[in-house]
Amino acid sequence: MNEPKTFDTKTHVNEILDDLDRQNALDPQGMYQSIYDLPEQIAEAEKIGEGWDVSTDDFVDIKNIVVVGMGGSAIGGDFMRCLLRDSLHYPFEVVRGYSLPEYVDDESLVIVSSYSGNTEETLSAVKDAIERKAMLAALTTGGELETLAKKEKIPHTLLPKGFQPRAAVGLSTIPLYKFLEKVRLAKDASTQITETILSLKGTREKLARESALSENPAKQVAAELLGKLPLVYSGPDLMSAVAVRWRCQISENSKTLAFSSQFPEMNHNELVGWTDPPADLKSKLHAILLRDPEDNPRVSLRMDMFKTRLEKLGVSSSDIFASPGVALARMFEMIQFGDFVSFYLAVANSVDPSPVDAIEELKAELAKA
Repeated sequence: MNEPKTFDTKTHVNEILDDLDRQNALDPQGMYQSIYDLPEQIAEAEKIGEGWDVSTDDFVDIKNIVVVGMGGSAIGGDFMRCLLRDSLHYPFEVVRGYSLPEYVDDESLVIVSSYSGNTEETLSAVKDAIERKAMLAALTTGGELETLAKKEKIPHTLLPKGFQPRAAVGLSTIPLYKFLEKVRLAKDASTQITETILSLKGTREKLARESALSENPAKQVAAELLGKLPLVYSGPDLMSAVAVRWRCQISENSKTLAFSSQFPEMNHNELVGWTDPPADLKSKLHAILLRDPEDNPRVSLRMDMFKTRLEKLGVSSSDIFASPGVALARMFEMIQFGDFVSFYLAVANSVDPSPVDAIEELKAELAKA
């Protein structure tokens, strides 16, 4: 890899974020292209989702839904939980861990998602689900999960290989949506997906690397975040999982510690911590408020009041507004925006966005234990 030019980042942030050679040198595995190609990935994921070989007769009398996964493989479950919360008549939970809630039984639908197919926690949970005779389905690229699915005759769909799990966000979300539609737990997936693809193709041009910082809102937010601790806030509904996605992408791609929280819950505890933070801390914080057109008006008011408090404290912040449109499009527009921000912040931090060395080191240590 050719080493990128050295800059005083705080002085030359504009030049850094508009330097295409620097971006290419820092991104040998093509994380940028995965982010840019999100609408095409969603289109491919829809075709994959059409291939589910399932019958509604195999999924009857469902009392609850559980999606099992870790990291980027689990986030699709969170997106579906948020998307369907106002239409689904069943409890829907995302489990990140080794075992299932005690209520899971033969009237539970357990959907297992592991991009690699070898995720330790997820494999433990799916074996737990099999023992409880839950109704099962799986998404994976292969590995032990595919082997187990074939052995136990679990309906499963194979995803294309070659992505970092977090870069396969369309692949972990859209086939799940199509599965839920096929078993009559969701509807209108194709309409939502079509509008989402069109929306993302339109919004990505202003966020693309060729768009200069002066015209590029994702680069502008990345510049604000340079050297600071990002705090991502949302309402409790559609954008709640998107805020988690922002936190995770900033952590993994940008190698920057980040946190996320929700309104109105933070008004009942965290807000007190904002009474008067130390001056040296205030200068290192930046709040990001993810706004949805369908946020509860009282939630929007609470966000406005919090922003006013931040201004009085001298803490910088950014408002990110989703455009009007169908729910899936609004959600993925904000996902796309956050992914671009995380990439540009990686560039500003002079780091390759793809490797996650700390995670790989932990896995290696666990394998020895």
